[in-house]
Amino acid sequence: MSEPIRFYYRGAVQEVRNAAPTQTVLQHLREDLHCTGTKEGCAEGDCGACTVVIGSLVDGQVEMKAVNACIQLTPTLDGKALFTVEDLQQPDGALHPVQQAMVECHGSQCGFCTPGFVMSLWGMYLQKNGETPTRCEIDDTLSGNLCRCTGYRPIIDAARRMGELPHVAFDRDALVQQLQGLQRASLSTYEHGGQHFHAPRSIDELVALRTAKPQACLLAGSTDVGLWVTKQLRDLGDIIYLGNVAALKTIAIVDGKLQIGAGASLNDAYAALCEHYPQELSELWQRFASLPIRNAGTLGGNVANGSPIGDSMPWLIALGSEIVLRGLAGQRIMPLENFYQGYQKKDLQPGEFVEAVRVPLSRANVHFRTYKLAKRFDQDISAVCAAFAFQLDGEHIIDARIAFGGMAATPQRAAQTEAFLRGQAWTEDNLVIAMRLLADDYAPLSDMRASNTYRMTTAQNLLRRFWLETRFGAPLLRTAINAYACRA
Repeated sequence: MSEPIRFYYRGAVQEVRNAAPTQTVLQHLREDLHCTGTKEGCAEGDCGACTVVIGSLVDGQVEMKAVNACIQLTPTLDGKALFTVEDLQQPDGALHPVQQAMVECHGSQCGFCTPGFVMSLWGMYLQKNGETPTRCEIDDTLSGNLCRCTGYRPIIDAARRMGELPHVAFDRDALVQQLQGLQRASLSTYEHGGQHFHAPRSIDELVALRTAKPQACLLAGSTDVGLWVTKQLRDLGDIIYLGNVAALKTIAIVDGKLQIGAGASLNDAYAALCEHYPQELSELWQRFASLPIRNAGTLGGNVANGSPIGDSMPWLIALGSEIVLRGLAGQRIMPLENFYQGYQKKDLQPGEFVEAVRVPLSRANVHFRTYKLAKRFDQDISAVCAAFAFQLDGEHIIDARIAFGGMAATPQRAAQTEAFLRGQAWTEDNLVIAMRLLADDYAPLSDMRASNTYRMTTAQNLLRRFWLETRFGAPLLRTAINAYACRA
């Protein structure tokens, strides 16, 4: 039996019964609710014009996160609260401090991008509880919002100014009460036009559903699947939504490794990872897409998608991480590198899904680095992503693990280079030989992001950079931006 989509918006519970399961939140806002403050720009989660804030009930508290409405599907709103720029006007008609600051600081020209900037800033305003954010926090918050005419300085000024204006409180307790009445105790199904959107709430329900429908599309953060809808116009068929399975969002130490549930958001996952690798992963955390994408996307989804230029897989493989698969027969655990069998080919049996990723904890004698090369610092796909994890005893290499993204059809280790380095001294002479051997391990392609020559040259140079930072006796000081410290 089909159940309506229920969510809280503009002070009332909205019920949706006649929308396609693949309708985006942006389409529902503009076409069905006629709330046109939220704009459509890129329709792929890049420009931020469609930014909204979603309120979710987690452990009895409300989590408020900015996301891109253009790639989120309407049925995922079930049980949540939706906030758009229309919500910010005060009862007396006054502007919210975020909006007032934008006016005072001249933060808008054509105005098309302004609602998205305002909603991103409002999300930060709630997080900071009205306190003035740091420049690092401002830059991170606005990394997913593009402006083509105003320029960013006035908007950054507005981000500082909003905390100086009289504070406007947000009643989280009242929202908790509203959302409690919308929660479902078990599996719910929404159907329209013969297409089903299933939302299980437990692992057991997910296993049974996946077994019954092994060809159904698994949907987590929608940061990739959303583009299948908006850009490729795919017919997704039946959908199984993972976002309501609380067990998939757990992060804990299991068997001496950090186990990250496949449904944990990228932000939550990297926050936990940076507790153990604060210097090594902080910059990659900051540069992984944008804040709204990290709020919605999941580490498990990034791993399951297996893109050859995905930023998570190289360092996960270099560290020797494992992937936990789940199906009717139970769990199946394997090294992550064995999961990828070829371009878009994975060792995933019918009815199985990714349950978690297990990451080894930091060890004193393992020197670990990861580097990302892209055309832009923020919110850009990698041309090359490198990861190195060397076990060193002074100048002696006990073990070497090297993995690259962007250099092959899958994230891949440098087997021949590693074999040469094991047991060798970590000297410049051996480094030069290892750099040459990378050409035997990889045959990168040329595409719009980089030429094959650029990829090989920079991959070799990144290995040299790693040597400079880890060489015996005179290592260079690391200069990576400490995004973890920025957030802490």
